[in-house]
Amino acid sequence: MKVRAHVFISGRVQGVFFRSETRYEAKKRGVKGWVRNLPDRRVEAVFEGEEKSVKELIGFCRRGPPGARVKDIHVIWENYTGEFKDFEIRYGYRF
Repeated sequence: MKVRAHVFISGRVQGVFFRSETRYEAKKRGVKGWVRNLPDRRVEAVFEGEEKSVKELIGFCRRGPPGARVKDIHVIWENYTGEFKDFEIRYGYRF
């Protein structure tokens, strides 16, 4: 079953390669979507793919890459849309 998760990660998650490692882990699992830094020092991401793969990627986000110190993760389950062709790092804070 395909699912979509909108994820917010807080803690020491910027400046530790969180976005690039998340992209690597997503591509490895065939998950589509995006990840970006937020001005409040959190990381935001949207993941779409097979439920097992998305849950594995969320598990990675609970730990983060070496150097990260994840304090909290908030997951909002949304309806799957299939709108993404790949997984990308987004830059800037457009909402």
